[in-house]
Amino acid sequence: MDTAAHRVAVTHAAGARGMSPALTVLGGTVISLIGLTWDVQWHSDVGPDTFFTLPHLFLYSGSAISGIASLVVVLAATAAQRAGQRHDPAIGGRAVRTLGVFAAPIGYLVSGVGAASFLAYGLWDLWWHGLYGFDAVINSPPHIGLLLSISVTMVGAVMVFAAARDQRWGRVGTLCALSVLLAFSTVTVLGLQNLEGTVSWIDAGTGFVSVLILLVGAGCQAGLRASPQAGSAPGQHGRPGGALLIAVGLGVIQAVFWWFSPWAAHAYADAVGLPVRDYVNGVPEMPSLMPMCLVAVALIIESLLAWGRSARWTPAVVGAVGALIVAACAPFQSALLYGKHVSSTMSIVATSVAGAVLGLLAGFLGWRFGRMLRLLSPAEGH
Repeated sequence: MDTAAHRVAVTHAAGARGMSPALTVLGGTVISLIGLTWDVQWHSDVGPDTFFTLPHLFLYSGSAISGIASLVVVLAATAAQRAGQRHDPAIGGRAVRTLGVFAAPIGYLVSGVGAASFLAYGLWDLWWHGLYGFDAVINSPPHIGLLLSISVTMVGAVMVFAAARDQRWGRVGTLCALSVLLAFSTVTVLGLQNLEGTVSWIDAGTGFVSVLILLVGAGCQAGLRASPQAGSAPGQHGRPGGALLIAVGLGVIQAVFWWFSPWAAHAYADAVGLPVRDYVNGVPEMPSLMPMCLVAVALIIESLLAWGRSARWTPAVVGAVGALIVAACAPFQSALLYGKHVSSTMSIVATSVAGAVLGLLAGFLGWRFGRMLRLLSPAEGH
């Protein structure tokens, strides 16, 4: 067996060993996502809660699962390094020295730090509940910290799978993890609701995070060659479809939660003997925050990237177009779902312009973040 073939075989064997902890971290983030959509619907349809509700336990257990899996991998990598063995970067990325003691694969380091931060904010949330009782809003200080912490764990999950992107499960896992992160981010942007003015910053922020994550997927996918015989340079003639697959993944999550969120909230209310509010409108809260136009936006993004792939400014322009569409469609989606009047023309125009400006930044950053993810793979990061 020649050296190159042996190296590929060893990489694939190590990558297969890394699949179980990667799936565990991703599974933990999915459990947290389930807990979040359940908790948001509970606040809308029922109201009163404490720190120890079932949706909260889902949130915390999901983060704990991801954190424990990350810790196990870090300890295993540290023990292997002390035994004189080389850590394979296909398992979570390259190992970096942490606290002068640990050899932590970078992906698992990020996911583990997010999980640890979540526990710290959880203590703050426990104190907050004890002081103020049930939560009236989602954007309380400890909640924002909790949401950002889980988001960090989800970013770590993306990195863990991206490190194994030379294998099918790594590529699929990267796109799935990005879809989960995007679904979660639609609630995180609610932290902008205290910003007042003509612009709806929640809609503009949704456009920003949507395009950012779609471009991360497109940028990461662009480095994959269409076939082993392809002689193209990474990022020029790679596989298209990363943005579209993430949008489809979000659509699947939205469809499942459209049924699950109200069912779980009402079933749990019946189990604990609490009534459902009289004015419940039947629209699932968290799924309604997810842009329903995103598959169309992703198709436009893929088309524009293919048309202008040789220009350095293309991702930024694509981001502006995509975020503008998401921000412009948001008020019409809300009016359709809730039977309300559409926002004023001035508000829609101002929000669309703000979305386009933020989209420029999202496109610029998203494409580069996608290229950074490619460096985690042993095949491209050496």
